[in-house]
Formats: sequence, structure tokens, C-alpha cells
Amino acid sequence: MSTARDELIQPGRSNSCFGECVVFINYAVATVDIILNFIIPVTIIIVLYMRVFMVAVSQGRAMRSHITAMKPQLHGEKKEGRPKKSELKAARTLGILVFVYLMCYCPFYCYTLVEVSLTNVSSTLFLFFLFYFNSCLNPVIYSLFYPWFRKAIKLIVTLQILQPGSCETNIL
Repeated sequence: MSTARDELIQPGRSNSCFGECVVFINYAVATVDIILNFIIPVTIIIVLYMRVFMVAVSQGRAMRSHITAMKPQLHGEKKEGRPKKSELKAARTLGILVFVYLMCYCPFYCYTLVEVSLTNVSSTLFLFFLFYFNSCLNPVIYSLFYPWFRKAIKLIVTLQILQPGSCETNIL
């Protein structure tokens, strides 16, 4: 949107060819947008994912220590210092989720940060496609790494979740 002030500062800014879509980004609005819709959510996502990962690691170690206390240790093996395979898999999955989120959102916010007007319709569509495509990628990423998630999605898509007794289905 162009305001009268913008027109006085840069005359003819809003002139474009007939049928051409031009997206103008006001610097003040873009700054508020990038802070509220990108920096704060990214910070929250990283902090919460780190907390989830730390809780998962501590619970996994507590379960392992409880199991090892119940059974005698074989051949004096001790693997306390190394992270388990499941912990590494969880860290990798969370890292991939954050990376994909940043790859989908960064192009749009890079354009808004440098105040480039999006005059090319195809580039504008691509940026908005990436912006919304991120929402589709999370289930795909989870389904690639967790078999129980694939089973749960299959139950939902095939409507078996509506069958009586489906709450007792073992998906693990």
C-alpha cells in the first residue's frame, strides 16, 4: 500500500503497468512484522525445542538408570557419557525442523529487510508459496523419522480412528 507521504517522497512510485502486481513494503511496518512474526517466533521455537530436547534426554537417562539398576550390568560396560541413538535422532529431527522453518521464512523476510519491492509476480508467488509451504513440511518430516507417526497418520487418513476401540490401538 502506498500512502500520500510515500508519494511525496518518491513521486511516481506507485505507477506500474496495467495488470502488474507490485507489493510495496513500508520500512516501519516491515520492521514490526519481522520482529513480531519472525524474530520472536524463531527465538521461542529454538528455546522451546531446546527445552523439549533437554527434558527428553533427562527422562531417557533416568529410564536407563532405572533399568540398569534393576538388572546386573554385563561385562562392566558403562555408557553413561555418550548420548543414545534415540537422543541423537530427536536432536537431528528438531534441528531439521528448525532449519526447514528458517529456509521457508528467511527469503521473504530478507526481501522485507532490504526494502525491495516485489515487482515480479513469479518471485512474489514463490516467496508466498515458501512461506505457507512450511506448514505442510512438518508432518512430512515427522513421518520420515518416526514410524509411529506414520501409523497414526494412516489410522487418521483411513478413518480407522473412528472405529470403536481405536483408542486402544498400539501404534508404537
